[in-house]
Amino acid sequence: MQRKPPENPFEAERKAAQRKALNALKRAKRAADKAGIALSEWEGEFIESVGDRIKEHGRAFADPEKGAPGQALSAMQGRKLKEITAKAKGETPKPRWGQRRAPPKTQID
Repeated sequence: MQRKPPENPFEAERKAAQRKALNALKRAKRAADKAGIALSEWEGEFIESVGDRIKEHGRAFADPEKGAPGQALSAMQGRKLKEITAKAKGETPKPRWGQRRAPPKTQID
């Protein structure tokens, strides 16, 4: 019995990134359904369209400057997926960068 030659390590990493992204999308959708939290129309469409693009093209973005070469999701798509997952778990979303609140001022008597 002949063994299959090892895959290109970059190809194996790319396929692993695809599986990881698809599983994260499934987990987010499943968590929202299980918790009974209704995702907005945009969020549902986002999950479906990103999943379809990963299955068809291997990644969900066309511009190579928007994400790492071996990754399936761009940086912003990853951030949005984390926000949807947090919403599905019922967690309060973290404030985005640049939108910090000023610390409360204390008065000295």
